[in-house]
This record gives sequence, C-alpha cells and structure tokens, in this order.
Amino acid sequence: MSLLSRMSAPTAGHELAGLVGALLSGAAGPAKLNAPPVPAVPTGPTGLGTAAARLFTRRTVPGPAAAAPPAPRTPARPRTSSTATSTAPPASAAAGTGAPARPRLYCPPAVRDDPALGEVVNERLVAWAEEIGIYPGRLDMVRSAGFGRLMMLAHPETDDPDRLLAAARCALAEWAVDDHYVDGEAEEARHDLLGRRLAIAHSVIDQAQLPARYAPQLERVVRQDPVAMALRSALSGLHDHATTTQVRRLRHELAIMFVAYGQEGVWHTKGQRPPVWEYLMHRHENSFIPCMVLVDAVAGYEVPMAEFSDPRVRRAFNLAGTATVLMNDLYSMGKEDPTDFSLPMLIAAEEQCPMEVAVELSVEIHDELMHTFEAEAAALSTTGSPELRRFLAGTWAWVGGNREWHAGSARYNDANAA
Repeated sequence: MSLLSRMSAPTAGHELAGLVGALLSGAAGPAKLNAPPVPAVPTGPTGLGTAAARLFTRRTVPGPAAAAPPAPRTPARPRTSSTATSTAPPASAAAGTGAPARPRLYCPPAVRDDPALGEVVNERLVAWAEEIGIYPGRLDMVRSAGFGRLMMLAHPETDDPDRLLAAARCALAEWAVDDHYVDGEAEEARHDLLGRRLAIAHSVIDQAQLPARYAPQLERVVRQDPVAMALRSALSGLHDHATTTQVRRLRHELAIMFVAYGQEGVWHTKGQRPPVWEYLMHRHENSFIPCMVLVDAVAGYEVPMAEFSDPRVRRAFNLAGTATVLMNDLYSMGKEDPTDFSLPMLIAAEEQCPMEVAVELSVEIHDELMHTFEAEAAALSTTGSPELRRFLAGTWAWVGGNREWHAGSARYNDANAA
C-alpha cells in the first residue's frame, strides 16, 4: 500500500485500532529536546567485530554469509535499553489489572521540532506538486500528510527551507511513482504496463541518450507524464544543494526501488501473497533509503565515497532503512485494505496466528534491526572519518524524526483522532 493510500483507506475495526493505539502511543523521548545540532550515535562496543555484544538478545540479523534462524511462533518481549527510547509505555502488565503486556518499538526521539519551518516547507511542496501535475485533485490530502514536517524532523542539521524543500521534492516524486503507477491512488494502476512505465521514468532518472532522430519521441512521452516530470524537476533542483556524487547515489537508490515496484506489480497481477522472507527482501529494496541517502547533502557536507560504499557501512545503513519502513507497516495497521501487504498481515497469514502475535513478531523484527544498526554504527564511528560519524548520527536522527512524523501525521492517525 502506498503512502497516500494509507491515508484514504478506511479505519480499522475497534480491536485492531486499539492495538495500534497501545503500540504507538506514548512519547518517543523527553517532552523538551535539548539535543545538539548533530546528535551523537549512542555509545556502543569499540572496534569492529564487537557489535554482537549489543545485539538483540533473542536473535541477531545474519550477515551476508550467515543463515537466518527460523522465526519463533511465540514472540519474546523486546528488551529495553538505556541508549534509546521505547515508543510505548512499559510492556509489563498494568498494575493490579492483569492486562496483557504490549509490544514496544525501539527508536530514538526526534532531535528537534520546528512546526513553523515544517509548515513553510509543506506549503512550498504542495505548490510545487500542483505546478508539476502530480496528485491531481488530491493536493489537500498531500498537504494534510505534512511531508514538509517530515523533512524538518528528519533533517535537524539545517533550518534552510530551500534545502529541506529540495529533499521533500525528491521524496514526493519518489512516492508519486508508487501512488500513480503501482497502487492506483492518484490514477488507475495498470500493472500490465508497470514495467514500461518504470523504464520510461528511469530514463529521466538516468537520462537516456537516444539518437537525434528518436530522442524527441521519448521526450514527448516524458512531458505527458507528470510523475516523470516530477522526478526530473526534483533531481534538477537537488543539484543546487548536493554534489554530483550525492545525486548519483540517489539515482542508484531509485533504480533499486523501481526493481521492488516491479516485484510488487507481479504480486498484484498474479494475485500472489508473498512469503514473509520475500516481503522482507522487498522492504530492503523498497524502503526510505532514497530519502535517507540525502542526510549529508541536506546538511551541507559529504561522506567520502570510499566510506559510503564500504559494505559494512552499507549494511548498517540498510538495516536502518528497513527498520524505518517496517515501522511504517506497523503505523499503517490502523488502516484496512484487503489488497494490502504489510509485515503483520503476512506473518499472521503465514504463521496462522492472531494479529496480536503477528504484531509482536513484527515489533521484534523491527527492534532487532534497530539494535543491530545502533551497535554497528557505534562500532563504525570509532574508526571512521568525522564525516562518516556525522552521517551515522544523522541517520539515527532521521529514524527518530521519521517516527515522530508518523505519530502525528493525519495519514496514520484517523483512528486516534476519534
């Protein structure tokens, strides 16, 4: 289910809505945030290879050569830690009531909250979307989602609305591909044409170089597609604030995301329900990584390419990206859609377990990824460059800002607004 689809979907039934509220209510951190502009990655083991000392106590995320252990059918409660904040009240039973324990999400708090700055970015983003032509007739919904606020929360190292807007345009253009092509939120989805549409859109992301006789034909098609024009406009504007290498990074991440969209198209056309392992692989490729990869560009510095490309850095960064999108799945449980794919729904079907158990298993998986990212990022920070340390801290801050946005966005909180 796309980002915009989650807002327009009907609210879930009372029992599930209550579970969502119990899981996701509660402050992510102190009421007043006094963190420095560059948040510190929580302390952890020193030296590479010692990350296991900080890993989730039940299971660890396997490395590339390791085999993943089977998921248990009965989840254990995620442990607590002093280095980040759980996003729900303690999981112990309510005193004197015998109430069942509730799962908790392990996530840092947002570093800053500047609603006025977020609103400025949001209004400029909606104006851009109207000019480009994406989300016709749905701009009020785009406005109420507060994507400008998301960028403000996720990129606390800058208060420059132009930089935040550049990131917001890229994000909205990326999500428009899903909403227009895959989920049919903004226009009729044609999954039989998805591969062709993605290929044409990618010809804008990585500009196709056709012979002079044929290039105008492609250009005419691109100009008739507001999604392709949004991608072109967003990437062009990003060049004002990012290096060529940083823009190239984003182009690469978008290509990976397009592969995942094609995979989702197969599920829809074939009426398939993916197994959990395949869905998790899909979420590795279809996550918030294209947004997160701009952490250093928005802040005005650059991680050296050799470090950014290091497999250890790539692994840690991808762990955080997958965790953030699985958190999105959990926040979206309050919306029902029979065609939706989400981690809790797929676990419930595959394990033949109640939704409450599937939610707890999903939280376990999310927390495992977050604990592993925290430990490995801390280890990398002890040996990496100042830019890498800053980037990993910025990624940590992005995760916290993303969670704070989910907690307040109208896209996910209709059920709690009643």
